[in-house]
Amino acid sequence: MKIFGLVGWSGSGKTTLLVKLIPELVSRGVRVSTMKHAHHAFDVDVPGKDSYEHRAAGATEVLVTSANRWALMHENRGSPEPAIEELIPHMSAVDLLIVEGFKDHPHDKMEIFRRETGKALLQPNDPQIRAVASDGPVAEATVPVLDLNDVAALADYILDFTGLSKAA
Repeated sequence: MKIFGLVGWSGSGKTTLLVKLIPELVSRGVRVSTMKHAHHAFDVDVPGKDSYEHRAAGATEVLVTSANRWALMHENRGSPEPAIEELIPHMSAVDLLIVEGFKDHPHDKMEIFRRETGKALLQPNDPQIRAVASDGPVAEATVPVLDLNDVAALADYILDFTGLSKAA
């Protein structure tokens, strides 16, 4: 399984790009999964649901399943946030795992950059950023700069970089 990340400041368009990239990659025969780093207070469960009540009662893990999908919720309960390497074994094998966020993890990634966020480019300080996708010129980048709106070209880059273009 190849791993490639999308990073960028909040509001840069990581998720917007990812929901366009996934169908582009899938249409090319690439099996894709994603892992997203979320804010500390996120929750996928709601009070009143049985699964929520199980966790609130102290269960470390709750697995909810139906004919359509299943989800495993794990409570860290004071343990440190797990690293990507600890989470990957919980996922099914696919061709490409796209990681959204996890800026500080040392995996190959593409920075999503928009000047309008008012934030500085991450790329000069992160040697794992292999390309920048932007909606305008980024003269200070020292890696390839790709058009953020050209999803096909971005998919080409990711597949070429990961070696999956030869397999797909």
